[in-house]
Amino acid sequence: MIISENLSTILSELPSDITLVAVSKFHSVSSVEQAYEAGQRIFGESRPQELRDKAAVLPKDIQWHFIGHLQTNKIKYVVPNVTLIHSCDSEKLLYDIEKWCAANGYRTEVLLEMYIASEESKQGFSRDEVFRLLDVLEANPLHFVTIRGLMGMASFSNDERLIRKEFSALMETYEAIVSRQYDFLHKFDIRSFGMSSDWRMAIQMGATHVRIGTAIFGKRY
Repeated sequence: MIISENLSTILSELPSDITLVAVSKFHSVSSVEQAYEAGQRIFGESRPQELRDKAAVLPKDIQWHFIGHLQTNKIKYVVPNVTLIHSCDSEKLLYDIEKWCAANGYRTEVLLEMYIASEESKQGFSRDEVFRLLDVLEANPLHFVTIRGLMGMASFSNDERLIRKEFSALMETYEAIVSRQYDFLHKFDIRSFGMSSDWRMAIQMGATHVRIGTAIFGKRY
């Protein structure tokens, strides 16, 4: 199947209130162009330089989302080009983004990445860590970074019960945060989880954004 057909198939099942992030990382500019011509406008990248280079040559109405691990020295490639950073995975990174934005005249929006998987290779906040951070921010809010919600990556597994358990953990944390009614979280409304293999389950469990790559662009070789 070609990219436009893959997109059409997914969109035919996707509820209208769910945001599709087409994960174009490692795929060519021409592949992004094919998805763009088929109507897709939101794309996800995970390498700062690749994001910068694609943004420079592709249509300016594309909304780029950054979904990979972000190092402090690469913030300069990401913030000017994106509408949302999904993968803010540490307190240090959050403050580094705030500091860079303050120094360079930018504002940006981020999701806090939660560690929900059983794999040590995954990154992100624990439940306790995220609440400690939010309590600090309630007293000393950020001025240039808006926290829009949570992101999570489930274990790489075919065990549906395990994936459901991990998605449930993210949703429970999200709902607990909302229930605390932090004054500074005035736009806290995004739950980003679910990929090519489990996006349908993610939507059933409360995702607002799904990140789909292989099912649109095919496997990378």
